[in-house]
Amino acid sequence: MTVIQVLFCILFPAAAIWAGERFRAAKFLGPVTLCYVAGVLVANLPGVRLAEGASMRVSEVAVPLAIPLLLFSSDVRQWPRLARSLLISFALACVAAVVAAGFIGWFFRGETDEWWKIAGMLVGVYVGGTVNMAAIGGVLETKSETFVLLNTADLAAGGLYLIFLLTFAQRLLLRFMPPFTAAPHPEPFEHPGEGLGTWTRHHLRDMGLGFGLAVAIAAVAVGGTLLAFGKLEASPALLGITSLGIAASLFPRVRRLQGAYELGEYLLLIFCVAMGSLADLRMLSGGSVTLFVYVWAVMGLAIVLHVTASALLRIDADSTLICSTATIYGPAQIGPVAAAMKNRALVGPGLTLGLAGIALGNYLGLLTAWGLRWLAGGG
Repeated sequence: MTVIQVLFCILFPAAAIWAGERFRAAKFLGPVTLCYVAGVLVANLPGVRLAEGASMRVSEVAVPLAIPLLLFSSDVRQWPRLARSLLISFALACVAAVVAAGFIGWFFRGETDEWWKIAGMLVGVYVGGTVNMAAIGGVLETKSETFVLLNTADLAAGGLYLIFLLTFAQRLLLRFMPPFTAAPHPEPFEHPGEGLGTWTRHHLRDMGLGFGLAVAIAAVAVGGTLLAFGKLEASPALLGITSLGIAASLFPRVRRLQGAYELGEYLLLIFCVAMGSLADLRMLSGGSVTLFVYVWAVMGLAIVLHVTASALLRIDADSTLICSTATIYGPAQIGPVAAAMKNRALVGPGLTLGLAGIALGNYLGLLTAWGLRWLAGGG
């Protein structure tokens, strides 16, 4: 049964991708939602008992390997060359996420003993993405059911905000923010630019090299942690993996690895199935409502703070929205949002900022969590 469970976690993402390319409803939900729902459904089937340890091992392996694969296509040397308005708005979005999570987290500190961990995880997801939230949750030893509830609330809130971005967000912001003025952006912003469903045999070699490099990075980070501390410490191992992934992205050959980013996304889908399989619907009561309010409050306040600060600094509406998309969703939704705004000029910069968010999310999330714990007198 354990072998079947692991194989289901590994293989179902392929079915989710296939369905998303062929069925309108599956495309609307997206592979991430399908994978979570599949995991939850299997976990709650009558008469089915899953091995919790197997799902935990799958998730613990998937995240450290996904982080470097997602970072390989980034180029930190391009970040300072972005338009000044984009850099400022991106920085404001990151600060807004930290302030919102810190403020709301402090307000909820009496509701759950994991309030400071949740704040750090939410900074990770609203600066980078789900991979950051998962990695930070692992470092802080957050309960698996807490992560499942947080991600469920994030999917619900994120879905509503995405609808807003794709419909009338631009028109609303243009009422009090200046319009976008075309400005030259450095090209190319190196990113595979391919969907998960576009893999071919030509990608296999590069994907194999990327996966091998990700394994080597994880091994070096874990080995270095063991040598330095005499035992495996999650925090330095995670920061080591992130830093080595950024360092590897400085090499053009690594950035040109076709399919590496998509392979990282596939590992995240495996993680989603595994985490969903840990969900027990009986826990959706009592404290779950508090966590839902917590997540929605942080996301809403972060967006309001970011837009308000950008408006005060006279940053244009399109740049503000593309930075909000890059931090809230990562690179995945940059294309659709840019298309909705009819502004292709921001696709490249948006992808770059989305990858920058993934790189920064772990650092900012852990610093926020540790800072809140220190302020609360937790050492």
